[in-house]
Amino acid sequence: MGEAARERVVVLGAGRVATHLVPALVGAGYRVAQVWSRTMASASALGQPLGISYTDDLTAVPADADIYIACVADGALPEVARQIVARVQRSSRTPLFLHTAGSVSMDVWREAGATSYGILYPLQTFSKEREVDMREVSLFVEASGEASLMAVEALAHGLSGKVYRADSRRRALLHVAAVFACNFTNAMYDAAHQLLATDGIPFDVLLPLIDETAAKVHALTPREAQTGPAVRGDEAVMQSHIHRLADMPDLQTLYARISKMIAELKIKD
Repeated sequence: MGEAARERVVVLGAGRVATHLVPALVGAGYRVAQVWSRTMASASALGQPLGISYTDDLTAVPADADIYIACVADGALPEVARQIVARVQRSSRTPLFLHTAGSVSMDVWREAGATSYGILYPLQTFSKEREVDMREVSLFVEASGEASLMAVEALAHGLSGKVYRADSRRRALLHVAAVFACNFTNAMYDAAHQLLATDGIPFDVLLPLIDETAAKVHALTPREAQTGPAVRGDEAVMQSHIHRLADMPDLQTLYARISKMIAELKIKD
């Protein structure tokens, strides 16, 4: 806590990742000097409750922080990096520049002119409405040199007990895997919600099933945990399901393709 207390951090962005990262930084003893966002409303919503200075003006961001963490959209990173590095360089300082994106190279900082930079990538789904225990979040780090790597690892270990090194190639693979495990899975929940809504059935009836499905892969491999008509080869049931989806052609096609994939994976076993 003592080392962290001497580190001044600026967080660039006030979206879902920053909403969870900023309180975690404060809890770990870091002095968050300021939060920046493109809109004053977002900056205020994050900074004000924590007593942290906030702004929507990048030219007003402190140039004397020790660490700058960009939690912005991938497409916005190059311009945000360019502006903040240029501002800090005018103060002749060499802080650590980090971003939290899974699919963007840390070279975005080098191209902006930074000399000490890296990645702090949290492998987690964040929503502003739900609390997340950052201590349980897997954090993947990378940096431009040994000193920078030691600094970002120290920061990561202050936030979480699960810290791993991962270069751009491995981080991109992790990001793709996360899309399958999280984003696509949630899209399946939405499809199920749509189906149930056609007959007024509440989505809540699926929650015990969803919870058990997720719990099983803590003890079994996903392949071992797979159940359902496709893995059993029950063509009659699958055809009845496909017929039931006649009024939803997109879901009908999706059902057929995923069932085929599950069946082919079973054959490979």
